[in-house]
Amino acid sequence: METGFLKKLINIIVTKDNEYISDKSDEELVNLYTEIGDENAFDEIVRRYANKIYGFALRITRNSSDAEEVFQEVFLTLTKKLDTFRGESKFSSWLYRITVNASYMYLRSQKKHESNISLENYYPYDEKGTLMGRVMAKDWSSRPDIIIFSNEALKIIDKSINELPESYRTVFHLRDVEGLLNEEVADILEISIPAVKSRLHRARLFLRDRLSDYFHEWRR
Repeated sequence: METGFLKKLINIIVTKDNEYISDKSDEELVNLYTEIGDENAFDEIVRRYANKIYGFALRITRNSSDAEEVFQEVFLTLTKKLDTFRGESKFSSWLYRITVNASYMYLRSQKKHESNISLENYYPYDEKGTLMGRVMAKDWSSRPDIIIFSNEALKIIDKSINELPESYRTVFHLRDVEGLLNEEVADILEISIPAVKSRLHRARLFLRDRLSDYFHEWRR
């Protein structure tokens, strides 16, 4: 990918925004850029979404240099295809969908290995057949925040999230990190709402299971 284009994006991000355009909606920015070629409108879109797009790409690719490549590809695609946005969904959803597709295409082109963990039939049942029995026996909900959000704990949380298969990791990021609605996630990934709920539920169970051992072993 062109390093010059990346430098341009970085320059846009660090440059102070134009007050006349910063309060406009995403859709208004798109119209300004596609209809009259207002470069300031495109720059505002970059500033508005750069961190989110890079963070999302990083969560999918699990590698900073790969995320950087995807980041550039997404905004390069925007310069060419922004006029194809029809407003049938939120602009942010449309942009996240481009990021998902760019990330998956990049991983396939680089022949990156995917997680070999399957969550299709993942349920942490105990020996009595009780769902979440083993995990609930190691309840860590009462642990003080200073422990749960310590640097060590956050690293373990991040590592556990990265162990999720990418389809589950993507749903988890959009729903629980970005805070999108199930309907928005379904629209971005072009899957059904029940599929979103199922993947999110299994991802949460998996993460709770992974994290329970660490927090249960903690002692004051």
